[in-house]
Amino acid sequence: MQRIFKLSLLSALVLSASTHAEEAFRQHDAHQHGHVEFNMAQDENEFLVEITAPGSDIVGFEHAPENEQQHQMIEESEQLLKQAERILVLPSNAECKIKNINVSNTFETEEHHDGHDEHDEHDEHDEHEHDESHDHDHDHDHDHESMSTEHDHEKSGHGEFTVEYHYDCGDISKLQQIETTWFVHFSKTEKISVNLLTDSSQKALELNPSNNLIQF
Repeated sequence: MQRIFKLSLLSALVLSASTHAEEAFRQHDAHQHGHVEFNMAQDENEFLVEITAPGSDIVGFEHAPENEQQHQMIEESEQLLKQAERILVLPSNAECKIKNINVSNTFETEEHHDGHDEHDEHDEHDEHEHDESHDHDHDHDHDHESMSTEHDHEKSGHGEFTVEYHYDCGDISKLQQIETTWFVHFSKTEKISVNLLTDSSQKALELNPSNNLIQF
């Protein structure tokens, strides 16, 4: 049920937003350093928040972790993001309680693909051993060039974090504003684009370190 709720609200958010909000949403690059996106949607007494942030804003890099320290940085950041009350401050009189929290990242996925790509390269290399000598040399050089390109791409990385908060509110009418402490925890973020859809409002906002209040 929560999954259906999530998909329906996010679909409504994209389809029902104003032309300006839709343009901002399409033009936004999830890997643009310093730029984070909040998608917020409300339906009756339920409130959903989805946050997308480049890894560089959270841990200072976007490539797959290269050592134990970087693994630890990702894990510690996930633990922080799982504490919704440390990221978003909702009015207490709205009586909103967390029903579900999900934090994911693409760093581990990149690690998996790295290993998979290497395996594929070895398979291709073995197949070329059966070709004629000239063809093998040509393909071998091609493989090295391809591997180098893939390595450069993987090294640059596009790791990002996705955070989902699902609230159930006792008095949703009191949910008129939300303060975010994101900039306090993640100082590399320069701005946050907010796409907001509620029963009575739909708007696109932009936050910065000196303006951290989301007004409904």
